Formats: sequence, structure tokens, C-alpha cells
Amino acid sequence: MNEPAILMCQQLTKRYQQGELNVEVLKGVNLTIGSGERVAIMGASGSGKSTLLHLLGGLDRPSSGDVVLDGVNINKVSANKLAALRNRSLGFIYQSHHLLGEFTVLENVAMPLLIAGKTVKEARNQAEKLLTRVGLGHRIVHKPGELSGGERQRAAVARALINQPALILADEPTGNLDSKTAEQVYQLMLELNQELNVSFLVVTHDHELATKMERVLHMEDGLIVGDL
Repeated sequence: MNEPAILMCQQLTKRYQQGELNVEVLKGVNLTIGSGERVAIMGASGSGKSTLLHLLGGLDRPSSGDVVLDGVNINKVSANKLAALRNRSLGFIYQSHHLLGEFTVLENVAMPLLIAGKTVKEARNQAEKLLTRVGLGHRIVHKPGELSGGERQRAAVARALINQPALILADEPTGNLDSKTAEQVYQLMLELNQELNVSFLVVTHDHELATKMERVLHMEDGLIVGDL
């Protein structure tokens, strides 16, 4: 891999205390994602995939180890600096779209730009352009409840990309979609990866989606045990 690393973790562990039990979910994970690279992580439920994604995205803190995002060790910065870094460098896509039901699609997608300090006009203009790019230009005034499942997930992809992040972290992004709609979301992700050079790290059970990534890693019992 010749591209510079956009994300790297070293000896990442995560333990939880459950009563008198010490449960070790991650047992020393090492991972590097290059700029513009597409990587899938597969594995059985309970293998640690989602926990790893949460740690890489700064949504949770590891028990030990380091996560370096865009050259910054995210475990050694303040909460405010971490929030700013995440808003600038990361986008998130979930199995459930996590759009806010009381806002329009345009408002949902514009929100990260407003948080980053853009004016309302700038945020709305950029959001409208990106929604048009993902095929939702005719749906910008609708609320999430008025959209199909595939439309909601495309809106979620647009929201993840609105700040032009270096990396998208996706947790089962096609898990709730039928095969035809999932294929449309795959193709959208591939196009955006190629056009914008954004990296994708995708946790999935979907073999079709995994085959469209450049690397497929397998997690087992809290460790990445090899490429598939």
C-alpha cells in the first residue's frame, strides 16, 4: 500500500467490567487504512467489529493502545479537539440512518457544516448540491419519514460526506436494505470513493458489499486474524 495512512491503530484493547468478570472485547488490534482505500471488516457477531469501529471513530476510549487519525493521536487530545477532528476528518454511516425526524433531508445533511461554523446559506447550498449528486435533489424538503429506506440511506451517505472527510466509517450500511437498493448504495459509495478519494472502512456481514472493497479483513475473538 503506497498511499499515506489516514488511520492507524496499534495494540488496541478494550475491556469491560461486568460484575466480577473482566470481559476483553479487543485484544491488541493493529490496523492501517491508506488514503482513498476501501476496507471491509467481516466476522461473527460478538467478534469485536462494532467496538473497534467505535474506538477508531473516537466514540469510545480504548483500555490501551493508540488511534492516529489524520496524523493526530485521538486518545491524547481534549474532548473539544476530538469533536472538531471528528467533524472535519470523519463521516459515519450506520445500519439505521440516524437522521433526525423533525428536520428536512436538507437540514439533516447541512447540520455538520453548521456545526463546523459555515453560514446557513453556505451549508444549505452545499447540502443541496450533494443531495442532487446522490439522486435526492427532488426530496430536499421532505422529512426522513417520507422517504424510502434506500433514500434515507443515501441521505445518510450525503450527510457523512458533506464535510469532505478523509474517511467514512460505516457500520452495516446496507443491513436494512433489499438487494437492489443495497446495490445502489454500493455503487454510490464506490463512485464517491473514486471521485473524492475518500477512504471507507466498512463493518459488514454482506459478502456482496465486501467484494467491492480492496481489502477484506476478518475479525475473530477480538483480533484481526487475516485478510480473506
